[in-house]
Amino acid sequence: MLNNPRSHGLWEASAPPAPVTVPLEETIQADVAIAGGGYAGLSCALHLAEAGKSVVLLEAYEFGFGGAGRNVGLINAGLWLMPDDVLAAAGQTHGERLLKVLGEGPALVMSLIDRHNIDCELNRKGTLHCAVGATGLKELRQRETQWLKRGAPVRLLDAQETADRVGTRAYAGALLDERAGTLQPLAYARGLARAAGAAGSRLHTSTPVVSAERIGVRWDIRTPRGHIDAQWLVVATDAYGRGPFRDTQYAQVRLPYFNLATQPLDAATLATILPGKEGVWDTKTILSSFRLDRSGRLVFGSVGALRHGGAAIHKGWARRALTRLFPRLAGIEFDHEWYGQIGMTDDAVPRLHNFGPEAVGVFGYNGRGISPGTVFGRELALLILGEKSPADLPLPTSGMKPAPLRGLKELYYEAGAQIAHLASNRI
Repeated sequence: MLNNPRSHGLWEASAPPAPVTVPLEETIQADVAIAGGGYAGLSCALHLAEAGKSVVLLEAYEFGFGGAGRNVGLINAGLWLMPDDVLAAAGQTHGERLLKVLGEGPALVMSLIDRHNIDCELNRKGTLHCAVGATGLKELRQRETQWLKRGAPVRLLDAQETADRVGTRAYAGALLDERAGTLQPLAYARGLARAAGAAGSRLHTSTPVVSAERIGVRWDIRTPRGHIDAQWLVVATDAYGRGPFRDTQYAQVRLPYFNLATQPLDAATLATILPGKEGVWDTKTILSSFRLDRSGRLVFGSVGALRHGGAAIHKGWARRALTRLFPRLAGIEFDHEWYGQIGMTDDAVPRLHNFGPEAVGVFGYNGRGISPGTVFGRELALLILGEKSPADLPLPTSGMKPAPLRGLKELYYEAGAQIAHLASNRI
């Protein structure tokens, strides 16, 4: 994307084409203007258009340019935090509400894929959160207990069943979440765009917002060659915010994350590695994730950026790590490599922000963009439609402020991942 093979890698190479769009070059009126063509913005546009609202969505680059087109493709339920920690961070009322809507999030994603026939390699086989050692297993027991209290279909697997499902004895156990699954993330974003357009949304790529001003009871939104007069404004730019919405980027610490895709594996190897096609991530602080795509490539990722020497370091580490996990992959080559940024809030909970009268947005998905982004896009649509009040939403309204020591933390994460991967020869 934008002639950068390290931006979207395998996902751009294998996704169906995006719907054809053009930059906005006229003055138009709309009920709602949306800035950002990721999961939240596209989900919001789709739900609003289906309800009869006139919607214009503006994407500065291409659909899925940010995290929506770069992530590993795990459709997880909930947040990174354990359920009880979500309550501690968001409060009892909002916390339980948040756990409910995000626990049901994968079902919403899958229902949209089914209803709109989105070709995005959907796999409904669940995800495996794998325990590294006794400490990791203890963490997963806590997660299982807390989710089971809320009726979630999760189950802690022992080391043998984990080995059978993953194809390695590196893990002490795994938490199977049957709500979850995997998909091709850029294909899902493009499919949402196609569905939103078919429902009546106007979609414009290569159209950054250069100004957004409230004039009277309407929003005056300017692009390089166009102008929108809208009643509502939705900001869905997350960690890639720019221009008048750059504060959504500065309010988060951005964590780099890379993915590498192997050559397609042969049938004998595929019979031994993730035979059920679940998505996997582990309990390490500098975690690893992996899953298979439709063509039998193993997509393997971890914290780090493929720049400033990071490409060689992280690829070298990945070869060692894969060989330790799966000895038959010794000497494997990578066909694709890419990376992006994960926006992290200080408590790992997303933020709902009012950008002015009738202007709202959610940001800070903390590495859980597919399901929460889709859910919050729908929730903002319900707010605009009057079907929910601000008090009914799963997040309280929060202020906007720069993340403390943001630049230093981002340097630390990028450099720290390089140091850890340079020194590490274990999982």
